Amino acid sequence: MFHLLDVPLWQGGVLLCYFAVLIALSVYGGHRYAIVRLFRRFATGDDPEPLRRYPDGELPTVTVQLPVFNERYVVERLIDAACRLDYPSDRLQIQVLDDSTDDTTELARRRVAHWRAQGVDIELLHRSDREGYKAGALAAGLKLATGELVAIFDADFVPNESFLRQAVHHFSAAEIGMVQARWEYLNRDYSLLTRAQAVLLDGHFILEHTARNRSGLFFNFNGTAGIWRRTTIDDAGGWEHHTLTEDLDLSYRAQLKGWTFRYLKDLAVPSEIPVEMNAFKSQQHRWSKGALQTARKVLPRVLRADLPLRVKIEAIYHLTGNLAYLLMVILALLMPLATLIRVQQGWYEVLLLDLPIFFGATFSVCYFYWVSQRDQGRKPLEILRLLPTVLALGIGVSVNNARGVFGALVGHQTPFVRTPKYAVAQRQDAWTSKLYIRRRSFLPVVELTLGLWFTFAIWTILTDPALPLASLPFLMLFQFGFFYVGLVTLGQSLAPAVEIADP
Repeated sequence: MFHLLDVPLWQGGVLLCYFAVLIALSVYGGHRYAIVRLFRRFATGDDPEPLRRYPDGELPTVTVQLPVFNERYVVERLIDAACRLDYPSDRLQIQVLDDSTDDTTELARRRVAHWRAQGVDIELLHRSDREGYKAGALAAGLKLATGELVAIFDADFVPNESFLRQAVHHFSAAEIGMVQARWEYLNRDYSLLTRAQAVLLDGHFILEHTARNRSGLFFNFNGTAGIWRRTTIDDAGGWEHHTLTEDLDLSYRAQLKGWTFRYLKDLAVPSEIPVEMNAFKSQQHRWSKGALQTARKVLPRVLRADLPLRVKIEAIYHLTGNLAYLLMVILALLMPLATLIRVQQGWYEVLLLDLPIFFGATFSVCYFYWVSQRDQGRKPLEILRLLPTVLALGIGVSVNNARGVFGALVGHQTPFVRTPKYAVAQRQDAWTSKLYIRRRSFLPVVELTLGLWFTFAIWTILTDPALPLASLPFLMLFQFGFFYVGLVTLGQSLAPAVEIADP
């Protein structure tokens, strides 16, 4: 039987750290099972009906805010979609909140003038200092907003004409402070990368949001495709830019004030998924770092508040969940060493120690995304074909996201870096010659090095007949993940381009 005392001190230290990380990851993995259980219990049926429906003459006034920064490829599409919203013109105000430093401003100005000539109440508000980034732009626009409700759409979203008429009736209940719609994707099938991203996002929008909201737990506005009650924003203290996820921050502050949120799973807003790996990494870095910044800021208030224990526990999981990326990087460094140490102790010990990570982490991820995809009616074979890439993407991006998590833990402040959009929807749409592409990064070197590290461990096991093969699936999964993300990033970075800029 395997005992830590039977191995050298350094090996014992490696194994203790390895087991501690496994346990922590299994705890977060177990939370996915809890989310699925809540989803299955509370998410049956259609979205809840509003308390009442406003007659046309009583519809609340709405300000639609469109925050943009250097969005030359999508800003006109965004403005056109907002101006086509089916809503009484005397109750609708549209603000283009533009912080751009390129020709986006001129493109937006011409489109705004076009729609103003059609009788639409729309204005362009351009800032040159970009103070507070997106949160600052939203706050500045709010000072001039006339609506009782405030709808927000990022530049990569294209709301359907009926969006407002479907969503505003939920504010007939006085306690409702925010309504969030589900995201869907214009370019889901553009590439393997976009299909994998869509599955990752589906887990959040189909399972997590629905389970949390319908079971009475805190959930959050996602920065876009939602509507706020103006008084809710003010009561919660307004938009603040202390974190990179101002939406998550405001959401928790508002719910701590007693406001109720509503999630509409059946109301979907089309959006564009990043087609470039570096753009995806930039988005993930911001979300990972911002969530931990928000945890440091608001979690103490949540724990002190007069809330049910289950709400507090879920808030801990919700706000600290990205710690798993930091744990995953530590696991990646330790796993080959730990595997080589363990396999020398015998087959049964290896199998016994690998089961927790499989059922607590790996299998929980597969089950989580399986349920989200089956809920949308996707066929089992289609899901099974995509799951390895989904797992690989989550593992491979862990280095990128761990940087953000570590930065949040040590209090390192970084600017808000928006995700570039290229108006890519069809497979024939090209993007490699467009502006905003980021090409320089040291992360592919780290990711490929980790891939080689796992290759060494795999080779060692395969070339020694005395070593059992039980740990190979885990090693190969991590190897695939780091090689996939590293090679795609490097390949896209080396692709020929006509124009390159990073405003």
